[in-house]
Amino acid sequence: MKQSDGFDPRRLRQREPGNWRMRFATAFAALCVAAGLLLATAGAAALLGRPSALGSLNDSSTGSAVLLVVGLLLLWLGVALWRMCRRRARRPNDLSMPRHLMKKRK
Repeated sequence: MKQSDGFDPRRLRQREPGNWRMRFATAFAALCVAAGLLLATAGAAALLGRPSALGSLNDSSTGSAVLLVVGLLLLWLGVALWRMCRRRARRPNDLSMPRHLMKKRK
């Protein structure tokens, strides 16, 4: 039986406003990834004997190693934050359906 007179299924669920905090967090994560990649590259280049990219910051091998480790940590933190934000942004906001009631896909 079809009931099409005045029924709008979009009215059943309230529309949530855009989540700007997640967008800003995702942008911050992307900046962390970029900064970590640049720092790790500069540290690795200084350890391999290339001219220093950051002046006196990575002249010694100890400074270069610290720069490499900080860059890798920042890269790892940025990727983890990026994945968390993407997972939270793509989480379904619709009604929960039990698994056995879902349509079977072949």
